[in-house]
Amino acid sequence: KQWYQRRVRGLKTKFLFRLPRCFCYKMLINSIFFINQSGDIFLEKHWRTVVSRSVCDHFFDAQTKATTPEDVPPIITANKNYLINIYREKIYLVAVTQMEVQPLFVIEFMHRVMDTFTEYFDECTETAIKDNIIVVYQLLEEMLDNGFPLATELNILTELIKPPTILNKAVSMVTGKEGVSSVLPGSQLSNVPWRRQGVKYANNEAYFDCVEDVDVIIDANGNVVSAEIHGNINCNVHLSGMPDLSMSFINPRLLDDVSFHPCVRLKRWESEKVLSFIPPDGNFVLMSYHISSQNQVAIPVYVRAMINFNDGQIGKVDITVGPKQTLGKTVDNVIISVPLPKEVTGCSMTTSVGTYTFDPTSKQLKWDIGKIQPLKIPTMRGTCTIATGASCKAAHPTIHVDFKISQLAVSGLKVNRLDMFNENYKPFKGVKYITKAGNFQVRT
Repeated sequence: KQWYQRRVRGLKTKFLFRLPRCFCYKMLINSIFFINQSGDIFLEKHWRTVVSRSVCDHFFDAQTKATTPEDVPPIITANKNYLINIYREKIYLVAVTQMEVQPLFVIEFMHRVMDTFTEYFDECTETAIKDNIIVVYQLLEEMLDNGFPLATELNILTELIKPPTILNKAVSMVTGKEGVSSVLPGSQLSNVPWRRQGVKYANNEAYFDCVEDVDVIIDANGNVVSAEIHGNINCNVHLSGMPDLSMSFINPRLLDDVSFHPCVRLKRWESEKVLSFIPPDGNFVLMSYHISSQNQVAIPVYVRAMINFNDGQIGKVDITVGPKQTLGKTVDNVIISVPLPKEVTGCSMTTSVGTYTFDPTSKQLKWDIGKIQPLKIPTMRGTCTIATGASCKAAHPTIHVDFKISQLAVSGLKVNRLDMFNENYKPFKGVKYITKAGNFQVRT
């Protein structure tokens, strides 16, 4: 009875505000299936009607045809159903809908589900989901009601459903209670539903991480085919009361394609290019942005590669990596991955820096460089053995590069200042910049 009253009260008090109105009326999910890499459905949740598992056969067919897990088409038509899927943490989430919907809304909702699981269980893996199966079903029941989005804000969900700590599990076992609150969260009736009421901390702090992923494709001649930057401002805010923050940038004109957390006041950004917001409590993504103009994308590393298989049973590999446009910052966690042809049976390499490994099953040659020292440029040279009678002269492997640069935003974005209003205390504040490799490819 209490559960039903909470449902009705929630709907009457605009429980659907957390996602856009078009999201609520144009997104209807019938079922969600959780599938691991082996193709096993280890969890399923249905709303409205039960959808047979056989509908996933169309997804399995597409998965078999894909060369990598990320290459599975995000939208698959299956008779009268539409299958919309995402791939994260070695798990596929497949949503089944029986009507035409906005696919990006469904994809965003499934990412929100995975983010919520990560916050609750510290990780979103198959093991973590199975170990907390009761909480998982409770969360899915609250986040989606009869196929429509209901409660998607983490602060409200944590008030409704207690995270599975050791203490909460012990109390649940002793009392037999499910750990679901029978009282509607106070923030549900607030104008800022993303923030809990009555928040108090002994140490008030707000930290912001500007993380940028660089997507680059470089052809065999060293020319840049495409270059993009995808950035996020990740926040970790623990402030008492109801603080009102404003963040300004030195060069906000760089940001021409942005999306914001619902807490951001859009009108002030459009008029002054200032982020004004009342922050949620805890971790959240304040803003995402995309820079696609190649003249504004500085490529922080260079890769010179020569890979050929023209000498019969022997292939030659020569790769050099070095820093470029890093403003003196150290390039760390550098890993070079080369998918070799299936005819290759072994590799013999010599590296000036780091170590290499070759997986004979996946035919992956991986060079773990680590940190690049400016005075010692990493190189890897050697040969590949080709199976007898085989030939791979036409093979041109694409090199994948991974790296991380601390205290550098490759786009040039910088925070000018961060001010707090509506509270009298002085919080600890900090901004950190990180540049990482996204889809960084070098063709040979």
